[in-house]
Amino acid sequence: MKLKIAIVVHGRFHAFDLARELINQGHNVTLFTNYPKKFVEKFNIPQECVETFLLHGTLTRIIHQLPEILDTPNFEAFIHSAFSHWASQIIIKHDYDVVHVFSGVAEEIFSSLSGKPVLKTLLRGSAHIRTQFQLLSEEEKRTDISINKPSNWMIAREEREYQLADVVVVLSTFAQKSFITQNIPPLKIKILPLGTQLNKFRPEQPVIEERCYRILHEPKLRILMVGTFSYRKGVIYLVDIAKLCSQFCQFKFVGSITREAQELAKKSTRNIEFISKQPQFELPKIYAWADIFIFPTIEDGYAVVLAQAQAAALPILTTENCSGRDIVVEGKTGWILPIRNLESFVNRLQWCHENRQELAWIVRSVYQKFQPRDWSDVAADFANIHADLLQNKLG
Repeated sequence: MKLKIAIVVHGRFHAFDLARELINQGHNVTLFTNYPKKFVEKFNIPQECVETFLLHGTLTRIIHQLPEILDTPNFEAFIHSAFSHWASQIIIKHDYDVVHVFSGVAEEIFSSLSGKPVLKTLLRGSAHIRTQFQLLSEEEKRTDISINKPSNWMIAREEREYQLADVVVVLSTFAQKSFITQNIPPLKIKILPLGTQLNKFRPEQPVIEERCYRILHEPKLRILMVGTFSYRKGVIYLVDIAKLCSQFCQFKFVGSITREAQELAKKSTRNIEFISKQPQFELPKIYAWADIFIFPTIEDGYAVVLAQAQAAALPILTTENCSGRDIVVEGKTGWILPIRNLESFVNRLQWCHENRQELAWIVRSVYQKFQPRDWSDVAADFANIHADLLQNKLG
């Protein structure tokens, strides 16, 4: 069943990869974003398949450089509502089978489609917004640092979007459980685990051989984290892990640093090498450097970097509060540890240091047996899920 699909995203996230593969599989896809068409084309998405609110994207990126404006409540309301209203004005003129919208910019779109024979699905990239708020509030109290959390305005808006949507699509079993705990009916939730471009992130055999040689012969293991250096991602624990394991591990962080964590990063340069955010297709070189991937996150919906790391044949240390349970096979491709449990992470890295033959075996095993989903698998599952939902909705 070939579908006519609108994908609406206020940025990029994983929407570009999903749209590309759906187009490749013969579906009629229009991607609504605020990126320039030329940029989107780099992801092998034809310009004729893109609608862009370029002024919105330009304004958003400018304002994100101006903290005094960014922190004003009116900015958030304006930027999300304006994008949703823009997309709704175009979508209402077309007959889509599926309108798939990222949370935060769905309310005006879904309201405009009320009563129309179209399947409205909401993508929530994190846990339920109240669960997210609760976890980050707890972290704020523990660290005595003001952490960026969902605002009351956004919580209320997203909860209205959950109700307006026919289905909420989440990315992990952790996220699914958070919605059920917040009294969203299980039948209204669908899980769509993400993937990665295996042809980009799967290394050649010499990379694996070099990694195994390092593990067996070098004094220090190479530990990598990629993403955002923020308290939400558990970096306060990363800093302490790096300090306690500095005798036998060297740490590298690649990605952006949030304002709230800049001071922490400055104090951590002795034990962690920081590299600024890299283009996506430069990341395979970064993964090739490492022996182990660490991700002590407090709350995530999926974390695509975990799929990238597994494609790169890196053993993974992460927490339960992300897609860890959906990606990691305990003891075979990595380990899932409790959030905020510094001792568990340190003990596991100590074990890796003391059991290097076994660690090298895990690297080879991940490379040979445990490749994650490709984006083509994600797109096929997306199409099957939505075709079934559409059939049920229309009787």
